[in-house]
Amino acid sequence: MGTESKPSVDELSSSVQSDVKKVVVERPYDVFLRFLCLSLTLIATIIVGADKETKTISYAGMQFTATAKWEYMSAIVFFLVSNAIGCSYAAVSLVISAMARSNSTGNNIKTAAFFMLTVLDLVMMALLFSANGAAGAVGVLGQKGNSHVQWMKVCNVFDAYCRHVTAALVLSIIGSSVFLLLVVHSVFKLHYTKNSN
Repeated sequence: MGTESKPSVDELSSSVQSDVKKVVVERPYDVFLRFLCLSLTLIATIIVGADKETKTISYAGMQFTATAKWEYMSAIVFFLVSNAIGCSYAAVSLVISAMARSNSTGNNIKTAAFFMLTVLDLVMMALLFSANGAAGAVGVLGQKGNSHVQWMKVCNVFDAYCRHVTAALVLSIIGSSVFLLLVVHSVFKLHYTKNSN
C-alpha cells in the first residue's frame, strides 16, 4: 500500500487541460458557413438594390413610362433591409467567431460568445425567412396578379426586374437555410458536449 504514487502536478495539469478542451465547443464549419451567409445575403442585397427597369406602356390608347424599382413595394423594401441586416450580422459574427476561436480568450468567454452567436443566428434566420415569405408573396402577385381585387400581373411587362428579384429571393432562401444549418450545428454540438461529460 505504501508503494502507490501520487500524480505529479504536470500530469494533473495535462489532465485538466484535456478535460477543458472537451468542454470548449469546437466549430470547424462555423467560419465557412458564416462566410457563405455573408456572401449570399450580400449578393441578394446588391441584386435587389441595383434592380430597376423602365418601360413604355400603352394602355387604352395612351402611352406612358413606368418604372419598377425595389423601393416602390414595402415587401421588397423589407426584403432588401433584412438581407442587408443579415449580411452585416454575418460579417460581425464572422469576426466574433474568429476572435472566440483564438487561444487568448478564456473558456467562459468562448462559451458565452458561441451561445450569443447561436441565439442571434436564430434571430437572423427568422428575420430572413419572414422577409423571403413577404417577397415571395409579392412575387406571386407580380407573376399571376389577383383577379378578385383587380390586381394585374406586372411580370409580363417588367420581366427583367422580376427575374432579378427571383434570383435574389433564391439566394436569400439559401442564405436563410445556411443560418438554419448554423443553429442546428450549434444544437448538435451542445447536445454532444453535454453527453460527453
